[in-house]
Formats: sequence, structure tokens, C-alpha cells
Amino acid sequence: MAAQPVTARYSTLHNGSMAVVSLGMIVVAIAHFMTNPANAPTLSLNDPRFVLFFMLALAMLYYVVLGVSRVRNREPQVVIDHGGIRLGFGRNNHFTWDDIIWVRLRRLALRPQLEIGLADQAFISANLRLSMWSFDDSLRPVRGQPTTVLVRDNGLDTKSSAMLDAVRTFRPNLVKS
Repeated sequence: MAAQPVTARYSTLHNGSMAVVSLGMIVVAIAHFMTNPANAPTLSLNDPRFVLFFMLALAMLYYVVLGVSRVRNREPQVVIDHGGIRLGFGRNNHFTWDDIIWVRLRRLALRPQLEIGLADQAFISANLRLSMWSFDDSLRPVRGQPTTVLVRDNGLDTKSSAMLDAVRTFRPNLVKS
């Protein structure tokens, strides 16, 4: 029996909850200031409280938009099959098994994350646009390993351990402990 491909999509529950909670925080802050106008900041850029609450509201709106866009996006973000690993996340790169040197789980805080060690030329030609400073990107670089990609499963419907099991199914020789 042929092994089935493993796909990871954005989780509807996780990202929908993020959008609802973020919107709820904005609504609660507005309702609080409407019921207690004495505590409300003045609508002026000279009032630091207004600037603070305005910036926080923008940040929460960002997470509302991000959550809704991820809920609507049903495309697989990670696909592991007989041909290799395809990474979406706005980049849509496919790495064949020949491009991949090793794969392992790495703990980042409490959650295991999938690390993929790529061949130099595959990494360079992919132009993944990785950044250490992007907090919402599910693909990250690994400090000290220039051709390694870290796939965070936060907000995905498939855990990193299941993705590693899929790699074990298709290419057990690539799994590194």
C-alpha cells in the first residue's frame, strides 16, 4: 500500500479564535471608554494614552485581518509526499528529497517545531525571504544553521510530530535525532 501524503492547512479554530478575541479586545476597550468617559483619553496625538490605545487597536486589527485571511485560505501550507516537501506560507516552494539533507524536531519553548536542513543550492535558489523578526511567519531561519528552515506548527491543523512521521514514512534515512 502506498503511503498517503500529509498536508497541513491553517487551522480554522485557532485562527478564527484569534480573530474573534482580537476584535473582542477592541470592542471591550471602546465600550469601557464609552461607559467611563472620564477615563477616556482625549482624541489628540499629544495625549500619550490616546497614542497607546490607538497603536494597540491597530495591532489587534492586524490580528483580526490575519486570522480571517488564514481561515479563508484552505490551501495546504505544508505537503509531504513521495516527491518531497512543499512549503506554502506565501512562498510556494517545492523541495525534492534530493534537496533535503536532514529533518528533525526541535523544541522551541514548549512546542516541537520541524527543522528542515536543505542543500546549499536548493536553499539559495528557493529565496525563502526568511526573517528572524517576523513573529507571525510560520517559516523561520535557525540561528547558526544558514541553510535550515524551521516550520512552526502554530496555527496549523497538523502537528510537527505528525509531519516528522510523514518524512519517516517516505524517507526514513533523512530523519535526524
